[in-house]
Amino acid sequence: MTRPNILLISTDQQRYDALGAAGNPHIHTPHLDRLAAQGTRFENCYTQSPVCAPSRGSLMTGRYPRHHGLWANGVDMDPDTELFTSVLADEEYDCGLAGKFHLGSAFAGRIEPRLHDGFRIFRWAHDPYVRSPANEYHNWLRRTHPALYREAVVDRQRSIDALPQEAHYSRWIAEETIEFLAHTRDKDKPFCFIANFFDPHHGFEAPERFREMYDAQSLPRPVTIEGELETKPPIYQQESAKSYAGHMPGFNDYSPEQLQEIIAQYYAMVSLVDEEVGRILNTLEDEGLAEDTIVVFTSDHGEMLGDHRMLLKGPMMFDCSVKVPLIVRHPGHVPAGQVRGELVEWIDLTSTILAVAGSRGLPLAQGRDLGPLWRGEDWEDRDWVLSEYRDGCWAYDPPVFTTMVRHGDWKIVVHHGRPATDRDRTGELYDLVTDPQELHNLWDVPEHREQRVEMLSLLVDVLTATEDRSRNRMAPF
Repeated sequence: MTRPNILLISTDQQRYDALGAAGNPHIHTPHLDRLAAQGTRFENCYTQSPVCAPSRGSLMTGRYPRHHGLWANGVDMDPDTELFTSVLADEEYDCGLAGKFHLGSAFAGRIEPRLHDGFRIFRWAHDPYVRSPANEYHNWLRRTHPALYREAVVDRQRSIDALPQEAHYSRWIAEETIEFLAHTRDKDKPFCFIANFFDPHHGFEAPERFREMYDAQSLPRPVTIEGELETKPPIYQQESAKSYAGHMPGFNDYSPEQLQEIIAQYYAMVSLVDEEVGRILNTLEDEGLAEDTIVVFTSDHGEMLGDHRMLLKGPMMFDCSVKVPLIVRHPGHVPAGQVRGELVEWIDLTSTILAVAGSRGLPLAQGRDLGPLWRGEDWEDRDWVLSEYRDGCWAYDPPVFTTMVRHGDWKIVVHHGRPATDRDRTGELYDLVTDPQELHNLWDVPEHREQRVEMLSLLVDVLTATEDRSRNRMAPF
């Protein structure tokens, strides 16, 4: 079989349910819904961390955060780390990227260090906000819309999140992707291109046309119940009061009406991305590439969006924070309209992409090829997923470390204590059959003590099973 092209489209901070195809009747995503109808949607895909850099490090290496070393935002990945795109480039794939990468610190205008990533085309812009000579979005905006560039970037007299669509960061991502597909790709090679959108990451604001799609007060209210946080780890009350370890406003800072506006703006950002993804998919058709290209759509982690009385992200391991959309389309190879319910992980994408490419693979990758699942072949269901948080966003004092394992219909989250941190050990336990919204923490409920012990034992076994034992044993001694 001819090696297929690979188009990986990732958003930033998109919850699993921020998608019409996932059963959300309130959000407008016709192009992503069409992609799902033409391919297979995985409804239980979990990322390896609820924050950006550790999760993205897992995708690019196929390894859990404690092994690839990018344990927190603001950490630089080891420059000698092998990425799946460098493997594909060595195997004669033409590789490119547009948008965010976040495998290194980009705080306060710092230019994220370039790795041995295999990208011939590298159009990097960590976010739309911070000025930097390497911010390709700002360079594009200055060339194409100089007046808007001055207003939004130089003088900061206008919100860059709400710029007209034709000048928006999401439009720029689509333009760079379309340029690659239509003009700058090496037509003598298969390609692997990564389009990394920034939306629907906060700040919560979108161009007016997309915001007008939604009546904020008609959208569902945040998922919570009275007194919910009283039975959950104390860090959540802190996060409810102020987000990002006290660096940003929290749930408690907003009125119910303001929270509904945040939800409407978030949905509007998703709809903007959806429309730009539609333009990219149309270009695949126009260039005669659709049949020979596997398209993967996903996101690096979710967003609390007011659920459980919290916003943004951090040490939270609720489904709205660690479960993400995953759609795979490859006409004639991936069944159309299929929905798979197995528990899968983001590191499985790394192995899947390399397998589709007929690659030698990454020797240290820990995920599994999802191909047998969509082909209906035998696939040993691991029936668990693992996500890790190691004080990975804004730093807390003392640090916050959490580990989550979902097994079948149960989820456990350990909030680690001494000697990992000076915090007291506590945790969460949820029965996802009777409590799919994770409102009732069973950790301290006597009737569920045996289940908690069983899940704690499984978590220890999962951590052991996922240790790095990749080096070959040469002999008995």
